[in-house]
Amino acid sequence: MLIGIIKAIVLGVVEGLTEFLPISSTGHLIIVNRWINFSPSFTTMFDVVIQLGAILAVIVYFWPRLWPFGKDQIQRQATLKIWGKTIIGVIPAIVLGALLGKLIEDKLFNPWIVAVMLLIGGLIILYVEKKRPQARFNSIHEIPLQTAFLVGLIQCLSMIPGTSRAAATIIGAMVLGASRTAAVDFSFFLAIPTMIAATGYSLLKHRAAMTHAELIILITGFVAAFVVALTVIKFLLNYIKQHDLKPFGYYRLVLGILILVLFSFLK
Repeated sequence: MLIGIIKAIVLGVVEGLTEFLPISSTGHLIIVNRWINFSPSFTTMFDVVIQLGAILAVIVYFWPRLWPFGKDQIQRQATLKIWGKTIIGVIPAIVLGALLGKLIEDKLFNPWIVAVMLLIGGLIILYVEKKRPQARFNSIHEIPLQTAFLVGLIQCLSMIPGTSRAAATIIGAMVLGASRTAAVDFSFFLAIPTMIAATGYSLLKHRAAMTHAELIILITGFVAAFVVALTVIKFLLNYIKQHDLKPFGYYRLVLGILILVLFSFLK
């Protein structure tokens, strides 16, 4: 049990550190799971459910902007519009996830795919930051519904492990005209329904396989992910005000190359 709790803390910290940075939390978890893991069926659920801890951190941090009640009419309308854009943006992921989720999980969840997508994503981040698309939307309130939907379509690329949901939504929004700050904001909001849907699906699918000990392990990972993610959210929002995403692009390139080299020797 103690070893299981230690594993849960490590994996929860990895999830909390990587979920909202454009470096792929799923990719990191697939890699870490090679050395730190549970039974195959529980690992699948654990990796998804601890993401709910990270999403709870978003809800807690952004709660004043998420809760539409108790505000004046203008603020209430602004909050409801954000929710409208978020719901529009999550529709593609829900539809494609239901259709292709099992196939992607069976065929693409391996270190090689992770490495390739880390490299491709890193190059895209560096290219977009070099070109610096002109920002037409400087806040989440200015992002049109059709742009929110297109960002949601781009988010579906993150179903491929190693892509990163945060990278897909942030870079996608920037290419479509959002400022870096607006893109990061929308990425956080879009994460809430997306990951709640993924977590709910996993719980329904694996609920019968969970023992009492696994429940304790799951809660431990959940709490670790929540605490670390809350810190990362604050860091990213402050960082993005004065810096670009190039360091994350370089990180992805280095990590992708290391994974290719490492797993070539382990083959």
